[in-house]
Amino acid sequence: MKGLSALIKRNCKLFFKDKGMFFTSLITPAILLVLYITFLGKVYRDSFESAMPEGFTLPDELINACVGGELISSLLAVCCVTVSFCSNMLMVQDKVSGARLDITMSPVKKSTLAMSYYISTLISTLIICLVSGGLCFIYLANTGWYLSIKDVLFIILDIVLLTLFGTALSSVINVFLSSQGQISAVGTIVSAGYGFICGAYMPISNFSDSLQKALSFLPSTYGTSLLRNHALSGTFDEMKKQHVPAEIVDGIAESVDCSPDFFGNTVETASMYIILTASVIILIGIYISINSMQRKKS
Repeated sequence: MKGLSALIKRNCKLFFKDKGMFFTSLITPAILLVLYITFLGKVYRDSFESAMPEGFTLPDELINACVGGELISSLLAVCCVTVSFCSNMLMVQDKVSGARLDITMSPVKKSTLAMSYYISTLISTLIICLVSGGLCFIYLANTGWYLSIKDVLFIILDIVLLTLFGTALSSVINVFLSSQGQISAVGTIVSAGYGFICGAYMPISNFSDSLQKALSFLPSTYGTSLLRNHALSGTFDEMKKQHVPAEIVDGIAESVDCSPDFFGNTVETASMYIILTASVIILIGIYISINSMQRKKS
Protein backbone atom coordinates (compact mmCIF):
# COMPACT_ATOMS: atom_id res chain seq x y z
CA MET A 1 0.00 0.00 0.00
CA LYS A 2 2.88 2.39 0.72
CA GLY A 3 4.25 1.86 -2.77
CA LEU A 4 0.84 2.49 -4.33
CA SER A 5 0.30 5.62 -2.24
CA ALA A 6 3.74 6.99 -3.16
CA LEU A 7 3.13 6.41 -6.88
CA ILE A 8 -0.30 8.07 -6.72
CA LYS A 9 1.20 11.13 -5.02
CA ARG A 10 4.00 11.22 -7.57
CA ASN A 11 1.58 11.05 -10.53
CA CYS A 12 -0.76 13.70 -9.11
CA LYS A 13 2.13 16.06 -8.39
CA LEU A 14 3.46 15.67 -11.94
CA PHE A 15 0.02 16.35 -13.41
CA PHE A 16 -0.61 19.51 -11.40
CA LYS A 17 3.00 20.61 -11.85
CA ASP A 18 2.53 20.59 -15.63
CA LYS A 19 0.64 23.91 -15.83
CA GLY A 20 -0.06 23.51 -19.53
CA MET A 21 -1.73 20.12 -19.12
CA PHE A 22 -3.62 21.14 -15.97
CA PHE A 23 -4.98 24.46 -17.19
CA THR A 24 -5.87 23.01 -20.58
CA SER A 25 -7.89 20.29 -18.85
CA LEU A 26 -9.50 22.86 -16.54
CA ILE A 27 -10.31 25.49 -19.17
CA THR A 28 -11.66 23.04 -21.77
CA PRO A 29 -15.02 22.44 -19.97
CA ALA A 30 -15.57 26.20 -19.58
CA ILE A 31 -14.86 26.75 -23.28
CA LEU A 32 -17.18 23.87 -24.17
CA LEU A 33 -19.95 25.39 -22.02
CA VAL A 34 -19.69 28.68 -23.92
CA LEU A 35 -19.67 26.83 -27.26
CA TYR A 36 -22.65 24.67 -26.26
CA ILE A 37 -24.65 27.72 -25.18
CA THR A 38 -23.73 29.57 -28.38
CA PHE A 39 -24.25 26.84 -30.96
CA LEU A 40 -26.41 24.14 -29.37
CA GLY A 41 -28.70 26.30 -27.24
CA LYS A 42 -30.87 27.42 -30.17
CA VAL A 43 -30.95 23.89 -31.60
CA TYR A 44 -32.18 22.48 -28.29
CA ARG A 45 -34.75 25.27 -27.90
CA ASP A 46 -36.15 24.65 -31.39
CA SER A 47 -36.29 20.94 -30.61
CA PHE A 48 -38.33 21.52 -27.44
CA GLU A 49 -40.69 23.97 -29.13
CA SER A 50 -41.26 21.64 -32.08
CA ALA A 51 -42.25 18.88 -29.64
CA MET A 52 -45.18 21.00 -28.43
CA PRO A 53 -48.61 20.29 -29.98
CA GLU A 54 -49.98 23.01 -32.22
CA GLY A 55 -51.43 25.85 -30.19
CA PHE A 56 -49.72 24.74 -26.95
CA THR A 57 -46.86 26.80 -25.50
CA LEU A 58 -44.66 26.58 -22.44
CA PRO A 59 -43.50 29.52 -20.30
CA ASP A 60 -40.07 30.81 -21.28
CA GLU A 61 -38.59 29.95 -17.88
CA LEU A 62 -39.53 26.28 -18.34
CA ILE A 63 -38.11 26.17 -21.87
CA ASN A 64 -34.92 27.83 -20.61
CA ALA A 65 -34.69 25.23 -17.83
CA CYS A 66 -35.17 22.40 -20.34
CA VAL A 67 -32.48 23.82 -22.64
CA GLY A 68 -30.14 24.42 -19.67
CA GLY A 69 -30.65 20.92 -18.30
CA GLU A 70 -29.90 19.32 -21.66
CA LEU A 71 -26.84 21.55 -22.16
CA ILE A 72 -25.22 20.79 -18.81
CA SER A 73 -25.94 17.07 -19.06
CA SER A 74 -24.34 17.02 -22.52
CA LEU A 75 -21.29 18.93 -21.30
CA LEU A 76 -20.73 16.76 -18.24
CA ALA A 77 -21.29 13.53 -20.19
CA VAL A 78 -18.52 14.53 -22.61
CA CYS A 79 -16.08 16.08 -20.12
CA CYS A 80 -16.02 13.10 -17.73
CA VAL A 81 -14.57 10.99 -20.54
CA THR A 82 -12.55 13.41 -22.69
CA VAL A 83 -10.83 15.08 -19.71
CA SER A 84 -9.77 11.65 -18.42
CA PHE A 85 -7.86 11.04 -21.67
CA CYS A 86 -6.00 14.31 -21.14
CA SER A 87 -5.30 13.55 -17.47
CA ASN A 88 -4.10 10.05 -18.37
CA MET A 89 -1.34 11.29 -20.69
CA LEU A 90 1.21 10.81 -17.91
CA MET A 91 1.05 7.06 -18.47
CA VAL A 92 2.30 7.51 -22.03
CA GLN A 93 4.71 10.33 -21.20
CA ASP A 94 6.46 8.05 -18.70
CA LYS A 95 7.04 5.57 -21.52
CA VAL A 96 8.40 8.30 -23.81
CA SER A 97 10.73 9.76 -21.17
CA GLY A 98 11.86 6.36 -19.88
CA ALA A 99 10.53 7.05 -16.37
CA ARG A 100 8.30 3.96 -16.53
CA LEU A 101 11.33 1.76 -17.17
CA ASP A 102 13.08 3.24 -14.12
CA ILE A 103 10.00 2.58 -11.98
CA THR A 104 9.66 -1.02 -13.14
CA MET A 105 13.31 -1.63 -12.23
CA SER A 106 12.29 -1.10 -8.60
CA PRO A 107 10.40 -3.81 -6.65
CA VAL A 108 6.97 -2.53 -7.75
CA LYS A 109 4.37 -4.88 -9.17
CA LYS A 110 2.98 -4.09 -12.61
CA SER A 111 -0.55 -4.23 -11.18
CA THR A 112 0.42 -1.67 -8.50
CA LEU A 113 1.88 0.66 -11.12
CA ALA A 114 -1.21 0.24 -13.31
CA MET A 115 -3.57 1.08 -10.43
CA SER A 116 -1.45 4.09 -9.47
CA TYR A 117 -1.98 5.56 -12.94
CA TYR A 118 -5.70 4.78 -12.76
CA ILE A 119 -6.29 6.26 -9.31
CA SER A 120 -4.18 9.39 -9.91
CA THR A 121 -5.97 9.99 -13.22
CA LEU A 122 -9.30 9.48 -11.46
CA ILE A 123 -8.42 12.06 -8.79
CA SER A 124 -7.24 14.66 -11.32
CA THR A 125 -10.22 14.14 -13.62
CA LEU A 126 -12.71 14.16 -10.77
CA ILE A 127 -11.43 17.51 -9.48
CA ILE A 128 -11.79 19.08 -12.93
CA CYS A 129 -15.22 17.53 -13.59
CA LEU A 130 -16.60 18.60 -10.20
CA VAL A 131 -15.40 22.16 -10.88
CA SER A 132 -17.14 21.89 -14.26
CA GLY A 133 -20.28 20.70 -12.48
CA GLY A 134 -20.13 23.81 -10.27
CA LEU A 135 -19.94 26.02 -13.38
CA CYS A 136 -22.93 24.18 -14.83
CA PHE A 137 -24.96 24.74 -11.66
CA ILE A 138 -24.12 28.47 -11.77
CA TYR A 139 -25.28 28.60 -15.40
CA LEU A 140 -28.49 26.74 -14.57
CA ALA A 141 -29.20 29.05 -11.63
CA ASN A 142 -29.15 32.00 -14.06
CA THR A 143 -31.36 30.38 -16.69
CA GLY A 144 -33.90 28.29 -14.81
CA TRP A 145 -33.30 26.37 -11.58
CA TYR A 146 -35.75 23.61 -10.68
CA LEU A 147 -33.28 21.12 -9.20
CA SER A 148 -33.84 19.69 -5.74
CA ILE A 149 -31.05 18.73 -3.34
CA LYS A 150 -31.69 15.12 -4.34
CA ASP A 151 -31.22 15.97 -8.02
CA VAL A 152 -27.94 17.78 -7.30
CA LEU A 153 -26.61 14.83 -5.30
CA PHE A 154 -27.57 12.40 -8.05
CA ILE A 155 -25.81 14.58 -10.66
CA ILE A 156 -22.66 14.53 -8.51
CA LEU A 157 -22.99 10.73 -8.25
CA ASP A 158 -23.36 10.53 -12.04
CA ILE A 159 -20.22 12.64 -12.48
CA VAL A 160 -18.26 10.33 -10.18
CA LEU A 161 -19.51 7.18 -11.94
CA LEU A 162 -18.88 8.56 -15.43
CA THR A 163 -15.42 9.69 -14.37
CA LEU A 164 -14.70 6.16 -13.15
CA PHE A 165 -15.88 4.89 -16.54
CA GLY A 166 -13.91 7.49 -18.53
CA THR A 167 -10.73 6.83 -16.56
CA ALA A 168 -11.07 3.07 -17.05
CA LEU A 169 -11.71 3.51 -20.78
CA SER A 170 -8.76 5.88 -21.25
CA SER A 171 -6.51 3.51 -19.27
CA VAL A 172 -7.38 0.55 -21.53
CA ILE A 173 -6.69 2.60 -24.67
CA ASN A 174 -3.66 4.57 -23.46
CA VAL A 175 -1.83 1.45 -22.27
CA PHE A 176 -1.16 0.64 -25.94
CA LEU A 177 0.21 4.12 -26.79
CA SER A 178 3.92 4.88 -26.75
CA SER A 179 4.47 8.28 -28.41
CA GLN A 180 3.35 11.89 -28.20
CA GLY A 181 1.87 11.70 -31.70
CA GLN A 182 -0.33 8.78 -30.70
CA ILE A 183 -1.57 10.72 -27.68
CA SER A 184 -2.57 13.66 -29.87
CA ALA A 185 -4.28 11.42 -32.43
CA VAL A 186 -6.32 9.51 -29.84
CA GLY A 187 -7.24 12.73 -28.01
CA THR A 188 -8.47 14.31 -31.24
CA ILE A 189 -10.55 11.26 -32.19
CA VAL A 190 -12.12 10.96 -28.75
CA SER A 191 -12.88 14.71 -28.51
CA ALA A 192 -14.46 14.76 -31.95
CA GLY A 193 -16.39 11.50 -31.86
CA TYR A 194 -17.40 10.72 -28.29
CA GLY A 195 -20.02 13.47 -28.08
CA PHE A 196 -21.91 11.94 -31.00
CA ILE A 197 -21.88 8.30 -29.92
CA CYS A 198 -22.96 9.13 -26.36
CA GLY A 199 -25.87 11.30 -27.52
CA ALA A 200 -24.50 14.57 -26.12
CA TYR A 201 -24.49 16.62 -29.33
CA MET A 202 -27.69 15.13 -30.72
CA PRO A 203 -30.16 12.88 -28.86
CA ILE A 204 -29.87 9.26 -29.92
CA SER A 205 -33.65 9.22 -30.44
CA ASN A 206 -33.00 11.33 -33.57
CA PHE A 207 -30.74 8.68 -35.12
CA SER A 208 -31.82 5.87 -37.43
CA ASP A 209 -33.28 2.70 -35.87
CA SER A 210 -30.22 0.62 -36.75
CA LEU A 211 -27.84 3.16 -35.22
CA GLN A 212 -30.01 3.44 -32.10
CA LYS A 213 -29.84 -0.33 -31.64
CA ALA A 214 -26.06 -0.32 -32.10
CA LEU A 215 -25.54 2.54 -29.60
CA SER A 216 -27.81 0.85 -27.06
CA PHE A 217 -24.95 -1.60 -26.41
CA LEU A 218 -22.59 1.22 -25.33
CA PRO A 219 -22.41 2.15 -21.60
CA SER A 220 -21.88 5.80 -22.58
CA THR A 221 -25.49 5.94 -23.79
CA TYR A 222 -26.75 5.24 -20.29
CA GLY A 223 -24.29 7.59 -18.62
CA THR A 224 -25.66 10.48 -20.67
CA SER A 225 -29.22 9.36 -19.96
CA LEU A 226 -28.62 9.36 -16.20
CA LEU A 227 -27.38 12.94 -16.34
CA ARG A 228 -30.34 13.91 -18.54
CA ASN A 229 -32.83 12.39 -16.10
CA HIS A 230 -31.42 14.14 -13.05
CA ALA A 231 -30.74 17.49 -14.76
CA LEU A 232 -34.31 17.65 -16.10
CA SER A 233 -36.24 15.88 -13.35
CA GLY A 234 -37.16 19.09 -11.50
CA THR A 235 -38.23 20.79 -14.74
CA PHE A 236 -40.53 17.90 -15.66
CA ASP A 237 -42.05 17.98 -12.16
CA GLU A 238 -42.70 21.71 -12.54
CA MET A 239 -44.38 21.10 -15.89
CA LYS A 240 -46.76 18.64 -14.25
CA LYS A 241 -47.49 21.15 -11.48
CA GLN A 242 -48.44 23.68 -14.17
CA HIS A 243 -50.86 21.12 -15.62
CA VAL A 244 -48.87 20.31 -18.72
CA PRO A 245 -50.39 17.06 -20.09
CA ALA A 246 -48.44 13.97 -19.04
CA GLU A 247 -48.13 12.74 -22.64
CA ILE A 248 -46.32 15.98 -23.60
CA VAL A 249 -43.90 15.69 -20.66
CA ASP A 250 -43.25 12.03 -21.50
CA GLY A 251 -42.75 12.94 -25.16
CA ILE A 252 -40.15 15.57 -24.27
CA ALA A 253 -38.37 13.16 -21.92
CA GLU A 254 -38.26 10.49 -24.62
CA SER A 255 -36.98 12.94 -27.23
CA VAL A 256 -33.93 13.81 -25.09
CA ASP A 257 -33.05 10.19 -24.22
CA CYS A 258 -34.37 10.18 -20.66
CA SER A 259 -35.96 6.79 -21.43
CA PRO A 260 -33.42 4.88 -23.55
CA ASP A 261 -34.69 1.86 -25.41
CA PHE A 262 -32.99 -1.51 -25.71
CA PHE A 263 -34.67 -3.52 -28.49
CA GLY A 264 -38.15 -2.38 -27.50
CA ASN A 265 -37.59 -2.43 -23.72
CA THR A 266 -37.24 0.78 -21.73
CA VAL A 267 -34.09 0.77 -19.59
CA GLU A 268 -34.86 1.91 -16.04
CA THR A 269 -32.58 4.16 -14.00
CA ALA A 270 -31.48 1.34 -11.68
CA SER A 271 -30.50 -0.76 -14.70
CA MET A 272 -28.46 2.13 -16.11
CA TYR A 273 -26.46 2.32 -12.87
CA ILE A 274 -25.87 -1.44 -12.97
CA ILE A 275 -24.71 -1.29 -16.61
CA LEU A 276 -22.32 1.60 -15.98
CA THR A 277 -20.92 0.08 -12.76
CA ALA A 278 -20.41 -3.30 -14.43
CA SER A 279 -18.65 -1.58 -17.36
CA VAL A 280 -16.23 0.14 -14.98
CA ILE A 281 -15.40 -3.15 -13.25
CA ILE A 282 -14.93 -4.98 -16.57
CA LEU A 283 -12.71 -2.23 -18.03
CA ILE A 284 -10.52 -2.11 -14.91
CA GLY A 285 -10.19 -5.89 -15.07
CA ILE A 286 -9.16 -5.69 -18.73
CA TYR A 287 -6.67 -2.91 -17.95
CA ILE A 288 -4.97 -4.89 -15.17
CA SER A 289 -4.97 -8.04 -17.32
CA ILE A 290 -3.27 -6.20 -20.19
CA ASN A 291 -0.53 -4.97 -17.85
CA SER A 292 -0.03 -8.49 -16.48
CA MET A 293 0.22 -9.92 -20.01
CA GLN A 294 2.78 -7.27 -20.96
CA ARG A 295 4.86 -8.28 -17.96
CA LYS A 296 4.87 -11.91 -19.05
CA LYS A 297 5.91 -10.95 -22.60
CA SER A 298 8.73 -8.77 -21.32
